[in-house]
Amino acid sequence: MTDSLPIALTAPLSKAQKTSLINLVRRTARAEIMPRFRNLSHSDISSKSGPYDLVTEADTAAEAMLARGLQQMFPHALVVGEEASSTNPDLRDQIGDAEMAIILDPVDGTWNFAHGLPLFGVILSVTRFGNPVFGLLYDPVMDDWICADSENKAHLSRNIGADRPLSVARGGALSDMSGYVHLYLLPEDKQAEMAACLPEFARTLMLRCSCHEYRTLAQGGMDFMISGTLNPWDHAAGVMICQQAGGVVRMLDGADYNANLTEGYILAAPNEDSWTHLRDRFAFLMG
Repeated sequence: MTDSLPIALTAPLSKAQKTSLINLVRRTARAEIMPRFRNLSHSDISSKSGPYDLVTEADTAAEAMLARGLQQMFPHALVVGEEASSTNPDLRDQIGDAEMAIILDPVDGTWNFAHGLPLFGVILSVTRFGNPVFGLLYDPVMDDWICADSENKAHLSRNIGADRPLSVARGGALSDMSGYVHLYLLPEDKQAEMAACLPEFARTLMLRCSCHEYRTLAQGGMDFMISGTLNPWDHAAGVMICQQAGGVVRMLDGADYNANLTEGYILAAPNEDSWTHLRDRFAFLMG
């Protein structure tokens, strides 16, 4: 921002606005995502940056429906979708300067979706100058969602108004913790050292779906997550939700997360002590 005076942030989303966002996501899943699940032909699936980075008709159709609805609801907002950003990278660069950006991943876990695995979701976040203020992690298969905002704790819902509060795991020694480690998304020169430390933990895995990784963290099913792929549509909502479920989520160098960041590593943990122990163990990533 170039203005010399600070710009006042707009008020948090109202309850009615949050309900409208949830309903838009649910309608989109019913109309554009679930009818295509396990019904895709080879021509409906293509790759972007490589054979594991896929896009399907469901991704593009769902993003188009979501974007239309969001622009009608919030005409002043910057809408940043994963698929639109793949063709117009400048969109992502505008997040840090936008007083209100709505960032979405229409089908997170596309590889799973394209191969018939029921582990995918819709991610939507709202940011103010890159700082997450609302996050939504929606599971189209179960038709339930986890959300949180800067003033309300994380909760799981299956119906509007029927909320169950969530809490992260308790943490502990490294040998007692399980986590998500995106090993093959790390730089090649870091992969061997990361692989060597994995036996020190209770278990580590990767779901190929940030939506469900963050959902599991927020519900206490796993202890930590480390990621160096900073796509804002993958992380902005989950960072907010895990923090509002009692967890600690920061960049590995200790900086606060911002959706405008393009370099570094996100580390999510259940508490400060666990975060510090994990940070010390993964310090080689910053070398």
